Amino acid sequence: MASALSFSDPPDSEGISHRPDKGVWWWFAAPFVESLIGVVVLWRAQDMSLRSLRMWELNCFAILAAMYGYDRFASMAFLDASVLPAPFTALGLFGLATLQAFSMMILAYGVLIPNTRGRSLMVVAGLFAVAVATIPAAAVVNPFIRSAGVFGLMVQAFLTLMIPAAIAVFAAARASALQRRAFDAERRAERMGQYTLKRKLGEGGMGEVWLAEHGLLKRPCAVKFIRPELAANASNAARFAREVQAVTALSHTNTVRVYDYGQADDGSFYFVMEYLDGPTLEELVKTSGPLPAGRVVHLLRQVCGALAEAHAAGLVHRDLKPGNVIVASLGGQKDVAKLLDFGLVQDLSSDADGRLTRTGTVLGTPAYMSPEQAAGESAMDARGDVYALGAVGFFALAGRPPFEGKNVGRLLAAHRSEPPPLMTDLRADVPADLTAIIARCLAKNPDDRYPSAADLDRALGRCGCAFEWEASSRRDVPA
Repeated sequence: MASALSFSDPPDSEGISHRPDKGVWWWFAAPFVESLIGVVVLWRAQDMSLRSLRMWELNCFAILAAMYGYDRFASMAFLDASVLPAPFTALGLFGLATLQAFSMMILAYGVLIPNTRGRSLMVVAGLFAVAVATIPAAAVVNPFIRSAGVFGLMVQAFLTLMIPAAIAVFAAARASALQRRAFDAERRAERMGQYTLKRKLGEGGMGEVWLAEHGLLKRPCAVKFIRPELAANASNAARFAREVQAVTALSHTNTVRVYDYGQADDGSFYFVMEYLDGPTLEELVKTSGPLPAGRVVHLLRQVCGALAEAHAAGLVHRDLKPGNVIVASLGGQKDVAKLLDFGLVQDLSSDADGRLTRTGTVLGTPAYMSPEQAAGESAMDARGDVYALGAVGFFALAGRPPFEGKNVGRLLAAHRSEPPPLMTDLRADVPADLTAIIARCLAKNPDDRYPSAADLDRALGRCGCAFEWEASSRRDVPA
């Protein structure tokens, strides 16, 4: 019984087609050649970015899936088991035989390629779908397949591939977890110049943050690593370096201080900043709920001070959000707001050596973007930060950003065209003067907002609740 046939192989008198010897070689040679090319590419291009590796991975398995899928379809399309003594049994055995290649391919993907559970499930499901889809496709051509029952054959394929698929997803996720542990252990053993890494504090889309200690001063600090695949690009590395250099020139007490920067052995870009004891504003609101109006004004004014210095130096933050404001305890004083992560800073000074961000690209956090940033405009100024800070204030008061939604496109469209909800509809105890200030910050037209962070700071200072949050009442607040 042949395990694979082509359209040019008609069935013989026994109802089963046989492939001529001259057509068998490609069924075995094609995977070998493709695997050989893959090994050569990976060997000669060891510095390929993760994106390039992922594209190559998908390309290889897509070719294999298409080849085996075509072979399985062609075999079933020209199978005529009706002349056999037990046609349905023969059809079932033939279906199992043609699933062997898919089982091996699914297992190979899971065992050989470490992946997250979600991504491995997506790829394995794609390979699974190709194998199952060949049955209804063959039924269109072969009436015997239709009479034998397409549903039963699909159930057979599902049950046959279910166990290899489960093993593949588990193996890929497990290998990925072990790989991450190995990377963390290797990272923990690293010394970044004078800094010794202690433990991971967190990670996000751009990279990881680690607690570290200066070797001589024994001073705790935070080291942020930009992912190697982002820093591998020469233009990205140059941009990160310029951004750090720009931020180190800032000295405001409410700006997180940056001590050093460099590039690790694995190619990731890193910078060293002061370590702060306290939650982010996002974490604080999620655990304690919406904050009192006086406390919000107190925190916003501190951020305004940090932004005013940056704006005066020609720098725009462009990624203001609650997660980038730390509510720290310093020198026995609580509720000290610290602005961090100038990772998307844009230099607008006249002598800047080019833009520090990519022109025409939407960068930032969609829930707190200004309309002009959501539109991808490259010409942004301090009023974009004023809008974002207004959105941060809205979050601190209402417990949610002005616009919500899982669809990023709709979220960006809402910033550009929809009016934000009224604060009075969400929280009636917010003073009218503070509500008006937040509303002005969230104006769609930049000309209708406060011209600068300094102007916003003065407006907040005139609020009736501006001095309600006294130092004596801040000593025992949750942090």
